[in-house]
Amino acid sequence: MTDRLDDVLAHIDADIGHSLERLFRLVEIESISTDPAYAGACLQAAEWLADALSGIGFEASVRPTPGHPMVVGHAGGDAGPHVLFYGHYDVQPVDPLELWNAPPFQPKVVTGPNGAKQIVGRGTSDDKGQLMTFVEACRAWKAVTGSLPVQVSILFEGEEESGGHNLVPFMEANKAELAADLAFVCDTGMWDATTPAVTTMLRGMVGEEIVVTAASRDLHSGMYGGAARNPIHVLCNILDGLRDETGRVTLPGFYDGVGEVPEATKAEWRGLGFDEAAFLGEVGLSVPAGEQGRSIIEKVWARPTCEVNGIWGGYTGKGFKTVIPSKAHAKVSFRLVDRQDPEAIRESFRAYVRAKLPADCSVEFIGHGGSPGVRLPADIPALVKTRAALTDEWGKPCVTIGSGGSIPVAGDFKSVLGLDALMVGFSLDDDRIHSPNEKYNLESYHRGIRSWARILAALSEGAR
Repeated sequence: MTDRLDDVLAHIDADIGHSLERLFRLVEIESISTDPAYAGACLQAAEWLADALSGIGFEASVRPTPGHPMVVGHAGGDAGPHVLFYGHYDVQPVDPLELWNAPPFQPKVVTGPNGAKQIVGRGTSDDKGQLMTFVEACRAWKAVTGSLPVQVSILFEGEEESGGHNLVPFMEANKAELAADLAFVCDTGMWDATTPAVTTMLRGMVGEEIVVTAASRDLHSGMYGGAARNPIHVLCNILDGLRDETGRVTLPGFYDGVGEVPEATKAEWRGLGFDEAAFLGEVGLSVPAGEQGRSIIEKVWARPTCEVNGIWGGYTGKGFKTVIPSKAHAKVSFRLVDRQDPEAIRESFRAYVRAKLPADCSVEFIGHGGSPGVRLPADIPALVKTRAALTDEWGKPCVTIGSGGSIPVAGDFKSVLGLDALMVGFSLDDDRIHSPNEKYNLESYHRGIRSWARILAALSEGAR
């Protein structure tokens, strides 16, 4: 079937105008998942996608959840692995509306400052444009050959932008139906506008909020200062001890399961031309923090961290109030990599805090979720074939990159369905996702469709 690839690519090129019109129809639906007022629009988007999949031969349907619905579709293929493709049809709110140059749900193509054609509108990059590249690649294979090179299942979510609370329960309840050989996630990007990438590393996360209580009420610092315990001092001492002078996290067992990045991967990263000074300079900094002796890329993509995200207590209003507060609060997050266990990290942190707590003080812990990190082996056949297909399309070697952030669904695919997830997307850093004037380069959309057509063909090779 791969001998028809050139015909499929030619069909994609000839049909790009209609492909763009279909994307516009989806973007026009105001599927803002976090606002209950848009529940009807979320359902409309799910129904639109199910109809689109059914129209190209998928067995597709809208599946209810306690929140916004899922869309599930299946289509048989000629050979190769069974692929499960994930995307999300919900979008972020558009506020502040006055900062948009055009109505956010009236997509159009404009010329950007660098002369590139851009599709503008909410969801064009995150994630409607991205998921539609895959749908349109399937459409092209079906139009030219009547079938797909590999067996494909599709899972579209409607709550990614509002917590995704129903995704894991849905996957657990439908394990048999969602069984596959590997997963693809399209919610990622390229290294730059001309260099394709597969994201093979994601950091997981553990979030913790702590409340330290000393006295039973706020105290006058003149009457009690020097005699009464100040919970802000206690909390600051606890937080300060979380990292040593070299930048390493001090929690017992914190680095269990953390491996070193292979030297071949480090060499590939060095070849990316990443400008560390510019990276920090853009935010007004110049001296790298964190673990000593490691590059910024390694720190952000492949090393675990501990950060204090907020701290407060006592009087914080205007003017001055001489008070020793009863309570002090902090929010702490840990970014995790490799095989670190989120719950083990959480328990180690809580044990550390309790051990550092003086007499007469108590602590309350409030958990804020946890997910493991993801790192794909560099030699799995699907990754090798995907990189080769992307290299063929873009004319530049496809690189493997990491992400300092977290995409929980990638870890969920592994923990719930036992699937490795390859993260392939075509967004760019300047796409302004979650911000006014979101855009998706027309080339990202067009060549994204072509890229998926090539990937599906590559996965089928050698499978017979």
